[in-house]
Amino acid sequence: MRFESAHGWRLVLLFVAGCQPASPGLSGSGETGDIELEPVPVGESLTSAVTPDGSYISWREHVIDDVSIGGVDIRGGDGLVMADLDLDGYLDIVSVHESDTEYDGVADGHVRLAFGSESPLHWELVTLVEGPEAGAAEDVAVADVNGDGYPDVLVACELAHLIYLQNPGPDARTTRWARVIPPVSTDRGSYIRAFFADLNMDGRPEAVAANKGEQSPDPRTEELNSISWYEISGDPLDGSSWIEHELTRVRIPINSQPVDLDGDGDMDIVGGSRGEGRIMWFENDGRPEPGFVERRIEIDASAIAEDDSRGAEGGAWEPRVTGFNLDFVDLSGDGRLDIVLVEAGRSLVWLEQPETRQEEWTLHPIGGTTPDSSTGFTVADINDDGNPDVIVGGYSRGPRDTDGAVTLDDPLGRIAWFEHPGDPTEPWIRHDISRRKRGMFDKFVARDMDGDGDVDFVGTRGNSVPYDGVFWIEQVRSPAPVGSFEPARTTDSEEVPLPDSDR
Repeated sequence: MRFESAHGWRLVLLFVAGCQPASPGLSGSGETGDIELEPVPVGESLTSAVTPDGSYISWREHVIDDVSIGGVDIRGGDGLVMADLDLDGYLDIVSVHESDTEYDGVADGHVRLAFGSESPLHWELVTLVEGPEAGAAEDVAVADVNGDGYPDVLVACELAHLIYLQNPGPDARTTRWARVIPPVSTDRGSYIRAFFADLNMDGRPEAVAANKGEQSPDPRTEELNSISWYEISGDPLDGSSWIEHELTRVRIPINSQPVDLDGDGDMDIVGGSRGEGRIMWFENDGRPEPGFVERRIEIDASAIAEDDSRGAEGGAWEPRVTGFNLDFVDLSGDGRLDIVLVEAGRSLVWLEQPETRQEEWTLHPIGGTTPDSSTGFTVADINDDGNPDVIVGGYSRGPRDTDGAVTLDDPLGRIAWFEHPGDPTEPWIRHDISRRKRGMFDKFVARDMDGDGDVDFVGTRGNSVPYDGVFWIEQVRSPAPVGSFEPARTTDSEEVPLPDSDR
């Protein structure tokens, strides 16, 4: 007989014929029978997450695009954005896929479109660009660049260049999109991020991109590569219209995200250097021909106890942030944007913006999923209590096309969310959704996909061939606890329990 708890264990009663069970405990044995506690796979564990009205929160998975649905062998899902590409009133999805089961140095990839409809379960799938033009496509941005009202697309490719694709308008589903690879982006190595933003407030977007030099740079490299913004001075399909303005050079640039960080009405840029383990921001001076002042983000980590294991050769621990993914929200309630990001070895944290530029930013913990990584995440109010929560997914580290000989103590493919505790400086409450042997979750976008008033999430998945692609998880509410996660497929990478150290 089995009884399941909400804490990830099954109570297994092993009866001997004609005998009564022993008293419950972690384990037991004797003439009357045996009692054992068996760990439950995360997705099957009963949810403990509740809304203010007492409803329980669980999640139901829906697949939007994968090889079985779209017929295209997409692998390594990375960036994703949502926009109404054909102006029919329904949000569409642009997703990028680097097409690798291992880093083989071959410049191939896919950019896929999923055109939405009145039903979040029905999508029309189109390949926008593939092959060398989309060489290891890593990130994507969307904006109306040519001013015709239709959103255009910019893709950052890890093994190639930037590529701009111009929306043809009402026939976006069936007509080939005109495209250009800006010459200033060729022979530059590895673009890792791409964004659009109106930096000079003239009503037209500029592009912002970080280039890390090569797909897998040596972390000890001393080579510097650029974080830049690109002015588009004329017809965006004319490669000579793309003019690069370099913001800085750092070791392994990893991000360059536009945001009005100082709240003065113009767009600044937050950048990150993986090679140096730091982030910085570029303050927009607000002029018609914008200039940017680079400002370091110094961190006060005294809110987290020193971890001696992080110190090099007995030295003091210092926080290490790269800005690989960033989100911005006023968590402290002081009217200034704070930054949510990952601190190496510390998982999710948030940086509290100080009152003046001269002060340090205070680092506060959110939580981690050790031994699983924290990689893709976004901020949204999941339980409708008025406070921002954080959903997060990580990278599995085993084979990408088979479950392989991994253990519960290896980094696997987990999805979880952290509930805001009311006071964001207090411990956040983690709710695990799913843990599979394989998964790579680079991107989540918060949307009410089914129109029921609560937030769902659209995401990309990699490391999971043949299950790589695009999915969404529906937030489900029930009067009693149910399993945390209902998968879309009957066959998938194996769902597994948490390691002993994390239960």
